[in-house]
Amino acid sequence: MSASHILDQLYKVLQERKNATVENSYVFSLYSKGSSKIAEKILEEAQEVIDEALALDKDPTNPALQKNIRNESADLLFHLMVMLTHHNVPPSDVFDVLEERFGTSGHEEKASRSK
Repeated sequence: MSASHILDQLYKVLQERKNATVENSYVFSLYSKGSSKIAEKILEEAQEVIDEALALDKDPTNPALQKNIRNESADLLFHLMVMLTHHNVPPSDVFDVLEERFGTSGHEEKASRSK
């Protein structure tokens, strides 16, 4: 693979999975069930990240918990990428939004969206 960002590489693979079959692709099975199923997985993974973060608050130096939050965060990003790919939104579009917002306070950015 090229030196592109891992999320760009993942996006390419996830796009290819659109042409797979349910028998050989977990991602295709999610695509075939649509956004509601993908959203369920995102919510599930987000809850797992939250659970690990709360556990880390109680035991911040526990290496097993630190590993768990990394793994659960990767699962969350993966399923978010599945949703974005399902709707043909490349990660570069999301990166562009983040770059536009960079250096802007969260309060200012949120206020600008409600106008």
